[in-house]
Amino acid sequence: MRLHKLTVRAFGPFAGTETVDFDRLGDGGLFLIHGPTGAGKTSVLDAVCFALYGHVPGAREAARSLRSNHAGTATAPEVALELTVGGRRLHLLRRPAWQRPKKRGTGTTEEKAKVVVQELQEGTWQPITNRPDEAGQFVKDRIGLSLAQFCQVVLLPQGDFARFLRADAKQRRSDLERIFAAGVFTQVEEWLADRARTLGQAAGQAEAAVAQTADLVAEVGRSARPEGDVEELAPWAAELASLAAGTADDTAQAAAAARRERDSARGALEEARELERRRRTRADALRREGELAEQAPERAKLHAELEAAERAAGVMPLLRTEEFRRTQLEKAELAATERLGLVRRLAPTGGDGADRYGDDSGDRGSVHYREALSAAERERRDEIAKLEHLRGDAERLRTVRAEIAAADAETEEARRRLQSCLQEAADLPGRRDRVVAELEDARSRTGSRVSAEEVLELARARHGSAQAQQRLTEELAQAQERRRTRVDAAQAARDRLQQVRRARIEGMAAELADRLEEGEACPVCGSVEHPAPAVGAPDRPSPQDEESATAAAEAAAEERSAAENAVAKLQEQLTAAQEATGGFSEAAAAELVDERRAELERVDAAAAETDRLAARLKEIEGALEKARTDEAELDRRIAELEEGRARLAADAERLTRTLDAARGGDSDLAARIGRLGEEADLLAEAVQALDDRAAAAEELRAAEREARAAWNGAGFTGAHQVRAAERSDDERHRLRERIRAHDDEVAKVRAVLDDAELAAAGARPAPDVAGLAAAAEAAEGTAEHAVRWRDHFADRAQRLAELRARLEHGLAESRPARRKHSVADGLARLAAGTSGDNRENVRLSAYVLAARLEQVVAAANDRLATMAGGRYELRHTVDKAAGDRSRSGGGLGLRVLDAWTGQERDPATLSGGETFVASLALALGLGDVAAQEAGGGDIDTLFIDEGFGTLDEETLEEVLEVLDSLRDGGRAVGVVSHVADLRTRITTRLRILKTPTGSRLQQTG
Repeated sequence: MRLHKLTVRAFGPFAGTETVDFDRLGDGGLFLIHGPTGAGKTSVLDAVCFALYGHVPGAREAARSLRSNHAGTATAPEVALELTVGGRRLHLLRRPAWQRPKKRGTGTTEEKAKVVVQELQEGTWQPITNRPDEAGQFVKDRIGLSLAQFCQVVLLPQGDFARFLRADAKQRRSDLERIFAAGVFTQVEEWLADRARTLGQAAGQAEAAVAQTADLVAEVGRSARPEGDVEELAPWAAELASLAAGTADDTAQAAAAARRERDSARGALEEARELERRRRTRADALRREGELAEQAPERAKLHAELEAAERAAGVMPLLRTEEFRRTQLEKAELAATERLGLVRRLAPTGGDGADRYGDDSGDRGSVHYREALSAAERERRDEIAKLEHLRGDAERLRTVRAEIAAADAETEEARRRLQSCLQEAADLPGRRDRVVAELEDARSRTGSRVSAEEVLELARARHGSAQAQQRLTEELAQAQERRRTRVDAAQAARDRLQQVRRARIEGMAAELADRLEEGEACPVCGSVEHPAPAVGAPDRPSPQDEESATAAAEAAAEERSAAENAVAKLQEQLTAAQEATGGFSEAAAAELVDERRAELERVDAAAAETDRLAARLKEIEGALEKARTDEAELDRRIAELEEGRARLAADAERLTRTLDAARGGDSDLAARIGRLGEEADLLAEAVQALDDRAAAAEELRAAEREARAAWNGAGFTGAHQVRAAERSDDERHRLRERIRAHDDEVAKVRAVLDDAELAAAGARPAPDVAGLAAAAEAAEGTAEHAVRWRDHFADRAQRLAELRARLEHGLAESRPARRKHSVADGLARLAAGTSGDNRENVRLSAYVLAARLEQVVAAANDRLATMAGGRYELRHTVDKAAGDRSRSGGGLGLRVLDAWTGQERDPATLSGGETFVASLALALGLGDVAAQEAGGGDIDTLFIDEGFGTLDEETLEEVLEVLDSLRDGGRAVGVVSHVADLRTRITTRLRILKTPTGSRLQQTG
């Protein structure tokens, strides 16, 4: 990898655009990067890292903002780097995220980070990618180094390696893991430890389950659990299960014998109870037989009552039919009497009267009387049929009379409307003439409304501009005053910041001295001896004071910029407002608006009046034409109505004469038809009533004959005997049930007394039931006790058998888990350096890193032999550092062999210059090994940062010879230092100039 050109803008301390020509700097092989403290030497290297990886190394990445505070608010930060990697010419352009001013309004908005990667192909730059993730991976794949490795291989931070040289194993391990990506071996250690823990938990759970089962065996078997090897638990559980099974068999046999004795006692008791029951049953039957013999007369009485009721039940339906027929005859006689009474009150028809039908007092069912009533009904029905033909004439008469009334009403309304039309036709010409005159006058007062609107809008615009001019004048004066205040405040804050910075720079030596600790290296020279540390003034500013002053200056500058923008904006608005007023003041413009508005209102009023009068004129002319048309139409309609009414009057007179002759003495035809219909219906009902009365009398006589024959045949002398013997169905059912119950009870008693077994039991002596019950109860208790013991020992034996099987199963399952945990735990402790098999107590990752450290030490000794004149040689050791009490802290030790004394020394005992030489050799060696680890690609551009101030002239010369040897193969080496002596030894230089407006770059040589 070779760098060609670096361009930065608004990045770090660089406010403008600065360019570094690495091809020119690298022509001599060795070049110097120098400048005052804080000028930006390290920022050049940060820019290289940012261009490649999009990040900067170390704590500077945490600052988040890489944009220069000296740059203009609208200047975008940017870094461009041109380099060659693996024979490919690349160009990388990156912009970090930053806050730019909003294009509209005030405030800022975030601009996202951007990247463009290009490759030179056939003389033109071709795009590769513009995605940050792809760009980062592309660079890493081409170079073969991560950012951390790049900073160790290409940017050799000598101060970091001085710390690495003196560090303990833990700190040195962290650095080596970051450079050599040995995290996979740490992950192996962690995986083995996690695996051992997981398997240990599984084995522990299995052993806990076995222990729990063994505790249950001990509890159930009432035996102490054996201690020691868990494999002894299985035979112990088997022995307990065997003993429990034997005890269960013994108790089972005892329980069986007790149950046989209990069953024998139960049998004797049941036999005695059965004999006692039979004796009691026969005695009860003898007693009941005597009671039933006493109830025999009552049974005979019930039987006679039931027999009479059964005979009466066959006769009672006929008696009820007789009573029903008698009632029906009475109802028919009442109905006939009522209808005949109504018939006698009928008015005579023609020459007949009430005596026309005859007299029914002697012979009500006579044929003559019934036929007379039927003939009167037919006469009325015939007359109704004749009158029905005249109903159409009656309806026609009502219609004609209604049409005459409607014609009269319409004629009257037509005459009224005709009179109104004549009056309106006479009035409308005068009204039309008056409207025509008013319309001509309104039209003469109507002008151009469009012109009036345009004049009014122009007046309003001038008035608004005049108001805005006055308001903007006041706001501009206020804004100019705020700008003066903000400018003064910004300058004061800037002066304060410069004052704090100068004071802090003057007291920087004292500030560094305050951080020195006895026995620790100086961060500037590297020496652990501090003979005369600087002492600063008690009121010198601190870094926090400088940060506060910087923040105040930046805030004041932002406020000043905002105030200036506000003044410029108000000036533009005021100029535009002045041009728009047309020279009118606010009062004059307001008066002009009122005049133009009044003129427009007058035009609108005249136009509205013209429209209204034109519509009114059109309405009057239409009304006049309609009045003339209506007058002719109404004259014609009145003539038609009068002619039609005459025709209707003639029809009405003719129909009236016909209907008056037909209605007779009734009010109208419908009344006569209704009266005749009612009389005909009444006569028909009277005839039907006579027929119903005759039929009812005949049915009664037949029913009387049937009833008499029935009670005579049933053995009764009269109907009264039948009714006395009658019983309801429920009563007869109860009589039959009582008789049947008595007979059934007699049969049951006789069956019991005839039973031979009961007779034999009655002859036997009474048994001792109480004694036998007591003996059975005692045998039951003995059997229950024996069964409880049997069940108890059987359950215990079964439980122990189950627990034994469960225990043996748990032991079988736990064996693989214990074996696996033993293997995994041994490997984990071996990899962690805590196992007895690991004699050096070196962790796996430390062992790998120790191999890398051996390579680094070998490469570093090649450089150190020249720079130290052969006096010093670095030695790698697996011994732990002093004070390291960890069991796995070995493998990464460093010692220094002094060839002059033949003794090994702790690196912490080296002087400042010796430390620089050793750490530089270590840095170069580590860079060589890291490059080979990353893929062995050529690194054609190197940077070495600081530390040369601690060297004497001879050592410096030797160091420069080593650095000069790094140029072999066309390699360019940049030395970053503020040591003045180097400027005379290295003629090709990149100088960083520090100014109040930002740093600048200057190349020489």
